[in-house]
Amino acid sequence: MINCRTISKGIAKGKLIVSQEPLSFLGGVDSETGVVINQNHDLSGKSIKDKILFIPEGKGSTVGSYVIFQMKKNNTAPKAIICIKGEPIIATGAIMSNIPMVDSPSSTEELINGVEVEVNADKGEITII
Repeated sequence: MINCRTISKGIAKGKLIVSQEPLSFLGGVDSETGVVINQNHDLSGKSIKDKILFIPEGKGSTVGSYVIFQMKKNNTAPKAIICIKGEPIIATGAIMSNIPMVDSPSSTEELINGVEVEVNADKGEITII
């Protein structure tokens, strides 16, 4: 089990999609499809829909929070978000959208693409399934 800090409560299970780069939702992700459209991002062309998104942190405009909210309404949002460093843009979007979010994981070695995890943001825990 990996301990972490709760940002937005909830529990979700799914496959990890991992990025080494901060992600801007405004202009970086298509809210209609959940596909990363920033061609310079390491997740370019990949869908974050129904995945557990693991990113170092968010970046960009505060409108990114509303993009996350729109993704939730469109059923294209990630099931949960894990950040190394949670910041206000992603946190606000997760909270508004009731998407479980945690940050500051005690370990990241096992958090690799395709691994099944459970994010329990109620307890501040990530479990490899």
